[in-house]
Amino acid sequence: MTKIRGNQDGPGGRNETYNIGKRKNVPRSVVVREIKEGKHPGASVYKRNRREYARDKPDNSKKDNVNQD
Repeated sequence: MTKIRGNQDGPGGRNETYNIGKRKNVPRSVVVREIKEGKHPGASVYKRNRREYARDKPDNSKKDNVNQD
């Protein structure tokens, strides 16, 4: 499974783009669509203030969260 990393490049540190493996600066809308299509089984979509974002599915590891190095 390829790791999704948020770039925290939007206002207030929101993720407007993500890095997915070797793919860099993938727009949020593309990542959300791919998650909904089942292409990233370790991730889910959450909505905040009518915007959808990628989120890592909960587990006991912090190192694999979207905004972790």
